[in-house]
Amino acid sequence: MIDHLSTYATDYAATKRFYDAVMPALGHRCVMELTASWNPEWPTQRMCAYGPGDKPIYWIIEARASSTPRHIAFAAQSRAEVDAFHRRGLETGAEDHGAPGVRAHYHPAYYGGFLLDPDGNNVEAVCHTPG
Repeated sequence: MIDHLSTYATDYAATKRFYDAVMPALGHRCVMELTASWNPEWPTQRMCAYGPGDKPIYWIIEARASSTPRHIAFAAQSRAEVDAFHRRGLETGAEDHGAPGVRAHYHPAYYGGFLLDPDGNNVEAVCHTPG
């Protein structure tokens, strides 16, 4: 359903370090990084995108002002990936927003781990397969 989406970062360097650390746990990497040279109002604005292979799916765009925090859940293939995602985020100094575990109120096999990225976005890794 979604081809790509973006979020905004007031501290681009810190946000990029966070996603550079957590995305490999899910099999994704930074596949593109560029500046908005076409934008006459901010030609040095930075942005990058993460995804599988060479597909840019999740964009981080530098912003001058913070925006309303968002929630995004990234699909994990295993509970071990959720655990690694969460652990790597904590290692970058991210705030824990819910340790990895079963959230049976969604469904019996829902296993998620939650972090707050540097801009306060609720970032989750989730696996839907039983233990």
